[in-house]
Amino acid sequence: LAKAVAGEAAVPFFTLSGSDFVEMFVGVGAARVRDLFKQAKEKAPCIVFIDEIDAIGRSRARGQMPGGNDERENTLNSLLVEMDGFSTDSGVIILAATNRPDVLDAALLRPGRFDRQISIDKPDIVGRNAIFKVHMKPLKLAKDIDSKKLAAATPGFAGAEIANVCNEAALIAARADKKAIDMDDFHSAIDRVIGGLEKKNKIISPEEKKIVAYHEAGHAVAGWFLEHADPLVKVSIVPRGVAALGYAQYLPKEQLLYQTDQLEDDMCMALGGRAAEEIIFGKISTGALSDLERVTKVAYNIVSIYGMNDKIGNVSFYDPKQSEYSFGKPYSEATAEIIDQEVKKIIEAAYKRTKDLLMHHKEHLEVLAQQLLKREVIYQADLEKLIGKRPFETQTTYDAFVNTADEEEKEGLEEKEVVKEEKVDTDKKEEVKSKGVDSVKEGEAEVEDDQPESKKTTDPEIETKESV
Repeated sequence: LAKAVAGEAAVPFFTLSGSDFVEMFVGVGAARVRDLFKQAKEKAPCIVFIDEIDAIGRSRARGQMPGGNDERENTLNSLLVEMDGFSTDSGVIILAATNRPDVLDAALLRPGRFDRQISIDKPDIVGRNAIFKVHMKPLKLAKDIDSKKLAAATPGFAGAEIANVCNEAALIAARADKKAIDMDDFHSAIDRVIGGLEKKNKIISPEEKKIVAYHEAGHAVAGWFLEHADPLVKVSIVPRGVAALGYAQYLPKEQLLYQTDQLEDDMCMALGGRAAEEIIFGKISTGALSDLERVTKVAYNIVSIYGMNDKIGNVSFYDPKQSEYSFGKPYSEATAEIIDQEVKKIIEAAYKRTKDLLMHHKEHLEVLAQQLLKREVIYQADLEKLIGKRPFETQTTYDAFVNTADEEEKEGLEEKEVVKEEKVDTDKKEEVKSKGVDSVKEGEAEVEDDQPESKKTTDPEIETKESV
């Protein structure tokens, strides 16, 4: 954003980091702030951009301990005075950026200093589609490339990650000596950005590989037969990154509100791997660590934050200002015990439901796991052939995006047709008008020509009067 402002604004642009003000010598930070604003006022009107302002703009401590950071506070005080002191009409505009707006001093965010706060979130599917189009312009692409599909397959990606995906896809295509980049290259690039580098040479024992195959098949089958679970895109048992022995990729629906049954289905899908291990082998492994972390977090959120538990009631203990290192809790020990019991109940109920579901679809679990051991990677189309279509008709983010885009295009075409019809009608009216005018003129000319010779003025006195 700062780069865009610097390009568009035809004024001097000063850029520096918050850490540039911090030095080991006392008084240097405040002096640098004064020097910066002195230069800026000389070049006014101008823009000053301070990156990572939390380095100097952290909130000041109330009870200052001996040996505290007075230097940083002096720098902040100097910045506050320069931004909103006596000389406020200097023509200097200040921009600042930070990833931690919660730690900034309250005085820095008051009106008169940083008046406008702009929160820049990660792009949605429409934004990702536009970013993909920008980064794909210099690339030589195959005809099957669809930026909408790529935007739907990369939920939560920032602009830099999308640029990384395009770069990786170009490198993968170049290694394979392809003349153009196709969709397979982009999918491989997305996998690499999400899961890390593929490690086909990693030695895994057949027993471990079998456990991983059934674990991932459990996730896939559980998600396939749960109504509110995200639709599966791909299942792989190829080792990637540091610790991932296999993974399942889903296409989550971009939504802001979740209901209780949706969260419960999400928990069941996460527990599908461990449930499959217990059903097939009668034992459990450490491979479900990340799944259990996710399930525990969702269960605690249901009980203590979202107020979705009957026993706790419509109470939320969420405090965004609470520090990560604070030891106190906003509820009593008795309430904490009830929360723990309710969380345990929710997770046990979800695990039992998942086990019952996988026992009912044990044949599908076996088929999918055996295919995974053979092929290592299975896509959604293969899954439909193996275990049939999903019993729930849910519109994915991609379908919704494409349908809305098609409707907008149709509306645009209809508007254009209406405008064309209106133009044709106006053109016809103008033609009719012009024809009418021409016929009137012709009639006047005929009338003038049809006048008899005798009626024409030949009197010299009249002629002289007319000439006069």
